[in-house]
Amino acid sequence: MLVSIISAAAWLSQPAVEVDSRLLTLGESPAPVLVVLRDQPDVRGIRTVAHGDARLTSVVSTLRSNAESTQADLKAELDTRGIKYRSFWAINAIALEADTDTIAWLRQRPEVSNLAWDGMSKRVADVSVDPLLSQPKGTEQGLDVIGAPTVWGQGFRGQDVLIAGQDTGYEWTHPALQAKYAGWDGAISDHNYHWHDAINSGGGSCGPSTDAPCDDHNHGTHTMGTMLGDDGGSNQIGVAPDSRWIGCRNMNVGDGSPSTYADCFQFFLAPTDLAGNNPDPARAPHVINNSWGCPVSEGCNDPAVLQTLVENVKAAGIMVVVSAGNSGSGCGSISTPAAIYEASFTVGNTTFSDNMAGSSSRGPVTVDGSNRMKPEVTAPGTGIRSSIRGGGYASFSGTSMSGPHVAGAAALLMSADPTLKRDPERVEALLMQTAVPVNSTQNCGGIPTTTIPNPVFGHGRIDVAAAIQALLESLFDDSFE
Repeated sequence: MLVSIISAAAWLSQPAVEVDSRLLTLGESPAPVLVVLRDQPDVRGIRTVAHGDARLTSVVSTLRSNAESTQADLKAELDTRGIKYRSFWAINAIALEADTDTIAWLRQRPEVSNLAWDGMSKRVADVSVDPLLSQPKGTEQGLDVIGAPTVWGQGFRGQDVLIAGQDTGYEWTHPALQAKYAGWDGAISDHNYHWHDAINSGGGSCGPSTDAPCDDHNHGTHTMGTMLGDDGGSNQIGVAPDSRWIGCRNMNVGDGSPSTYADCFQFFLAPTDLAGNNPDPARAPHVINNSWGCPVSEGCNDPAVLQTLVENVKAAGIMVVVSAGNSGSGCGSISTPAAIYEASFTVGNTTFSDNMAGSSSRGPVTVDGSNRMKPEVTAPGTGIRSSIRGGGYASFSGTSMSGPHVAGAAALLMSADPTLKRDPERVEALLMQTAVPVNSTQNCGGIPTTTIPNPVFGHGRIDVAAAIQALLESLFDDSFE
């Protein structure tokens, strides 16, 4: 009797549970739901007391222990009711399918904060393809524009840096990618800790729950190529060609959902074996590329549904690079998670001549009422030639192509100064401080583009050669202090 009194008191003292309107008219047909719990520990301050890999392990330990304790009662009741579920600790949440009666029950649980729609919807169909730009150029033009070859000449090629991508999957055997895959030693493949598939049904040409990296769309293979691709011949397509990579499929033929994004972020915080067991934060990547967005149609009615998740990943010392989206050229068109979040390093699309691409989304962020300045920077994203399935190459356009340039640039900086590997704040500052203004006179949010930063192109187009120079100068100055 005492337990029921406490539960009732707890329920009465809590704010109402936020519920996506689509979950209120289900009838008997179950629908996918992400159950977000109220207790979300704030781990952002850990960076002030823990550094390097200790920052990562401390955040992961805090998140895992909190989820274990605060989800226990709810999971026990779900087990009793025979409801299958997938629990997360990277964000304190549980994914399941629920009918009307289950929704009503969940709304009365004191530990529940939000019931978000967790269905899938097309996200990457807006990438344009230019078949006339598919011939090899040796070093691709986007790499030249940001100064990557200059950095290579200084000996910094992304060595000892681990890049991650969550996307439509990856063709790991592609000639430009295989040698860079962390699960390949030159003779034997081992996909444990290097690959995770968050798509458990469907999966297009790959099928679901694959045990080896597979791409059911082309989009992911293309983005990874821009980050680090190099076939050792005429196809120098990647910014950081000596980096290694791990991957996660978060979209089913281009369709994603909040729980598939959460699944991949969680894998990157503490990669697991193929069975999903034995998580190991020591294998976590240093930077993650995210060339995707979560619109209302995917469950992101609440713009903040993935905010805590992204904040947790950055708090752990992993840089989160996010494409701004292709809904421009109007102001305020950066409108979907994860591009809208402060913890995301958001990237717009520019041409090779440093003009803003018309389709590139602009800030400021108005969808959540923050009026936040976005994007942080831009990078080449128009007519970008990179790898595709079948061992081939093609040119795509969109901010999906811009983000990988920035992820690769971050890897170059980390290879020049290994202390940057768990310090995304310093990497971001270097890229912003050395960015080049973009040709634009557009005024968004009342801020002209003569003011830096601004909501059209942020701080400007990245210049990794200038960022490396600034880094080396700072290291030189510090050595004499």
